[in-house]
Amino acid sequence: MLIESAFSLDCASFSAVVLCHPLPSCSSPWPRAQPGSRSRSGSPRNRLYPRQWRGTSRGSMGSCSSECRPRRLEEQTKKLQKDMKKSTDADLAMSKAAVKISSDLLSNPLCEQDAAFLGVVTAFDTAMRRMDSFNQEKVNQIQKTVIEPLKKFGSVFPSLNMAVKRREQTLQEYRRLQAKVEKYEEKERSGPGLAKLHQAREELRPVRADFEAKNQQLLQEMPKFYSSRSDYFTPSFEALLRAQVVFYSEMRSIFGDLTAQIGRAALSDELRERENEGRLGELRALSIVGDD
Repeated sequence: MLIESAFSLDCASFSAVVLCHPLPSCSSPWPRAQPGSRSRSGSPRNRLYPRQWRGTSRGSMGSCSSECRPRRLEEQTKKLQKDMKKSTDADLAMSKAAVKISSDLLSNPLCEQDAAFLGVVTAFDTAMRRMDSFNQEKVNQIQKTVIEPLKKFGSVFPSLNMAVKRREQTLQEYRRLQAKVEKYEEKERSGPGLAKLHQAREELRPVRADFEAKNQQLLQEMPKFYSSRSDYFTPSFEALLRAQVVFYSEMRSIFGDLTAQIGRAALSDELRERENEGRLGELRALSIVGDD
């Protein structure tokens, strides 16, 4: 049950990363223009989003943008990697504990006195060691095909976040110089005023070119990054499924062999409880364990 629960969690976590971050059709994964920014065609705001995303209402843009930023995908990827590590650690702990139990049973004095019981425990110990071996193989496979690719995918985000940060820094400088140009444009066109206007426009030109280059790169490449995540994660998800299928197939064989070696028909819970209570009653009837 522990492994099955962890497996269900792994599948749900994969779905959260691969399926729950669709490429938006109505918003952008990048920061919105700040309130009060100018909306004329030469200002930065109109360059922040693809043309088909412009004109979206402020409320819907804000809510969708928060879900589409790379930060959310980065957080989900880190969470999935952590969950997978917890799952594999739990798997190993479970099989190691099972081997410890079977080993302790073998050293129990009962095995020296009862040959039939020794045979059952020996078969159980063999099954637990086989399970532990296959479990280790499964965990190694998941580490190689799932956890390591997740780590590599996560290593992309620092550079991605830096590109967004640099675009935002250039955007702020662009806005500052744009406001400066518009300030001089609104003043009287005198000699000194025209000189200041010309100087301001010259200062703005390289900053605008720098911003447009950075912004265009993000507008073109960020959708590609989002749309490629399914192609990247799908092989890992398939590898996870195959590893689990192989493991549980082997477990079916192992425990089937164990059941055959035990050779005793399975008791219902009611019969087992009744049998145990009967034997416990016999023990309690002994004078050495009687009530004082």
